[in-house]
Amino acid sequence: MYRQIQKRNGTTRTVVVTPSAYGTDNSCTLDALAQLGADARGVGVVAKEVTDEELARLDRAGIKGLRFNVAITSVMTPEMIEPMARRIAPLGWHLQLNMSNDDLLANRDMLTKLPVPIVFDHFAKIPVQNSESHPVFKFVTDLLAAKRAYIKLSGAYLVSKVGGPSYSDVTPLARKLIDLAPTQVLWGSDWPHPTEKHKPDDAALVDMMASWAGSEEKLKALLVDNPARLYHF
Repeated sequence: MYRQIQKRNGTTRTVVVTPSAYGTDNSCTLDALAQLGADARGVGVVAKEVTDEELARLDRAGIKGLRFNVAITSVMTPEMIEPMARRIAPLGWHLQLNMSNDDLLANRDMLTKLPVPIVFDHFAKIPVQNSESHPVFKFVTDLLAAKRAYIKLSGAYLVSKVGGPSYSDVTPLARKLIDLAPTQVLWGSDWPHPTEKHKPDDAALVDMMASWAGSEEKLKALLVDNPARLYHF
């Protein structure tokens, strides 16, 4: 099914993120990486007791980051972020964060000092209404400007109040982020859209993202150059 989505969208590289339902079991992600081959990378989830040997094994298998989905699970907690960042820094990995606005602001001092890049999931959950006046917008864009973070323009339906298929209220925020930090934005399909009862058209989502970019140069950065740098393609 995913290969069909790739054919429809015209993509060749893949980043597989371990779903929250699997907890710290990365075996499904690792199996996918093995099947997808050299054009695939992964983002895993681990327990605080994970050994250095296991981290090295995950790295060899194509894992290049850890996800902290604090918004909906307690498997990986904010208290684990700084110690884990120190451990994965020698591997050149990053931390992908899915956190509420309150959690991001409560931990901003710690997050600002991490020795690894941060990837903010799903627009960092920045509210689409009056986004630039929200404190999370400044916190996130300051880190983007310092090239200490990336932001993933994924799951527009998670932040939109208007809804699909246009998600038109997300457009100003997406374009602002791309204009402010074209080297620090990423696109994610969020396939297979686990939060959505009625699945969006993946090709339409790609078209929407292309319209956000506004130029071939920015589109190439968003789809090719930025992920190649972050995921070690």
